[in-house]
Amino acid sequence: MHRRGVALLAGVAASSASAAPQQSVLEPAGIQAAHIVQLWNLTLLVCGAVFAAVLLATLIALLRAQRSNAAAPPEPTPDGRVEARTRRGVIAASSISVVLLAGLVVADVLTDRALSKLPVENPVRIELTGQQWWWQAVYPSDGGQPGFTTANELHVPAGRPVVVALKAGDVIHTFWVPNLHGKKDMLPGIASTIEFRADRPGVYRGQCAEFCGAEHALMAMLVVADSPEQYSAWRAHQASVADTSADALAQRGRQVFERSTCAGCHTVRGTSAQGTLGPDLTHLMSRQTIAAGMFANTPATLQQWVRDPNTLKPGARMPAVPLAADDLRAVVAWLGTLQ
Repeated sequence: MHRRGVALLAGVAASSASAAPQQSVLEPAGIQAAHIVQLWNLTLLVCGAVFAAVLLATLIALLRAQRSNAAAPPEPTPDGRVEARTRRGVIAASSISVVLLAGLVVADVLTDRALSKLPVENPVRIELTGQQWWWQAVYPSDGGQPGFTTANELHVPAGRPVVVALKAGDVIHTFWVPNLHGKKDMLPGIASTIEFRADRPGVYRGQCAEFCGAEHALMAMLVVADSPEQYSAWRAHQASVADTSADALAQRGRQVFERSTCAGCHTVRGTSAQGTLGPDLTHLMSRQTIAAGMFANTPATLQQWVRDPNTLKPGARMPAVPLAADDLRAVVAWLGTLQ
């Protein structure tokens, strides 16, 4: 990669490292999320007003209620005027409730129509598959740039529409990045899509929002919105094969990796490792986290993860890798070169 591309990638890494991921429906970073938060604000306002009115009516009824005593008759004679006034109040309150509920339904429909009419010209296309419990992302070829596969961390260009084809590899999952859009189910055997646009650069945290098994709560992801230049540099780098290191320990680690069970589950482009059961590790160290967004991608956590994933993420499908201590250090040293 030429010098300008390396500098841009360094800028991407620095900005990503310094940015804390955002995860809030109340801080929209795109037009789709902005429409949804407007609907939420309207719903909150209407429901809050109805709740306050119910509390007020209850308080008034309590204050006006007659206090019983020993001389009071067991069945007081009903007051026709009071009952008529009460009946009119109930009818009025019920009518207002129906109008407000109908208004929320209309607002919901209008929001859905607004989302469906948003332009998606010249989009970035991504195929995202939910697995137990991680995310596989395939970027098809785009604008002459080759396609590639990555995991658990999406990069998108700010200001450009993104169309994500959603799939489930095993059970039902749900894609949800609240700063960018609402929830969308991922159903086995059924293809669906979700469109969003990140209008400002940043790092946004997503989460599986459908119970999908033991580690559902630990199935997160990051969506990194880059400037167009940074995204182009990131994409070109991700499409390349793994860099080879001249370091003796790393070279030994590569040999151990290729002849162990690791190569049967993971792909590292440019090597003999071509497994498809686990995440593609070609540019593992360019990702901020491991274990689907759960832990910082550091040599220490990476070594513990390779040794026994279940100590970090109980129920993880990746088995413990029985490597000697020296072999484990060598493998982690080599994985650390996969930038």
